[in-house]
Amino acid sequence: MKAFAMLGIGKTGWIEKERPKCGPLDAICRPVALAPCTSDVHTVWEGALGNRHNMILGHESVGEVVEAGSLVKDFKPGDRVIVPAITPDWNSLEAQAGYSMHSGGMLAGWKFSNFKDGVFSEYFHVNDADGNLALLPEELDPGTACMLADMVPTGFHGVELADLQFGDDVVVIGIGPVGLMSVAAAALRGAARLFAVGSRPNCIQIAKEYGATDIIDYHKGDIADQIMEKTGGKGVDRIVIAGGDADTFAQAIRMLKPGGKIGNVNYLGEGDFIKIPRIEWGCGMGHKFIAGGLMPGGRLRMEKLTSLVTNGRLDPGKLITHRFDGLGKVEDALMLMKDKPRDLIKPVVVIK
Repeated sequence: MKAFAMLGIGKTGWIEKERPKCGPLDAICRPVALAPCTSDVHTVWEGALGNRHNMILGHESVGEVVEAGSLVKDFKPGDRVIVPAITPDWNSLEAQAGYSMHSGGMLAGWKFSNFKDGVFSEYFHVNDADGNLALLPEELDPGTACMLADMVPTGFHGVELADLQFGDDVVVIGIGPVGLMSVAAAALRGAARLFAVGSRPNCIQIAKEYGATDIIDYHKGDIADQIMEKTGGKGVDRIVIAGGDADTFAQAIRMLKPGGKIGNVNYLGEGDFIKIPRIEWGCGMGHKFIAGGLMPGGRLRMEKLTSLVTNGRLDPGKLITHRFDGLGKVEDALMLMKDKPRDLIKPVVVIK
């Protein structure tokens, strides 16, 4: 089969690979819609996961089942399905402990384009099909549904990690597609004042549509200074980090109230250490909490988030700024994510 792969750090290209085999609990799918991710950029051009040779890229997809294992109960060939980026092994001890995304080891629920071939190919393999696939509603556009594979659940998980409560003042750092979904989730969950940190005009516009009350432009000064000024020196209750780098945590600690919580879903592709400012952390006793997590995957998560879309609570289609047709355009879409033109939020590739 034809596939688009990481050939080595800094190198990508089209390759031929054998079609994957289907185990008794698994499914083989062909892609219906695909989306590249900034994580793919970190993996290839920053070497964030180390070197990978001829590993098929991609972890965001809507597919059609072409083969189902003999023990799969709920899916059959011809079903169109949403495939989460995180596909845990649901019988693992980690899943039983409540951390399915780490089934088999830290981050090991993230299989596609991590230690297993991804979805940018004519066919791809899904483990534990009954636990990981969700049926695509007929009324839902496959390109829009592709946002449910990663952007929506990751952005929403940042809000969950921050433990947002009704009436909290919240900062979302980074309003790319994940951060925009964090803005939407924070509004749905009852944020009062909702600061969105970003500068691109189209992202700012969509952030306001999703519920942001204030925009903080990092080009206009330190974001912590701006937040402290706008809150009269009090800071905020909750922070979601969906962009930035290892130094962003220092800014977040500075503008967080004692008792506040930070939820990080940003993929840190560079740097060895996170710096926490001692004084602003209360000399280690400020009750300022940091939680960083990989988003939950699985069928139930997909079904619940899909229900938000089909019932009109959320429109992730607003993220899509560029559409391509045909598997061969995956490379063009990925290069957009690498180069990040000013008008980009998220590209999607639809395969007929």
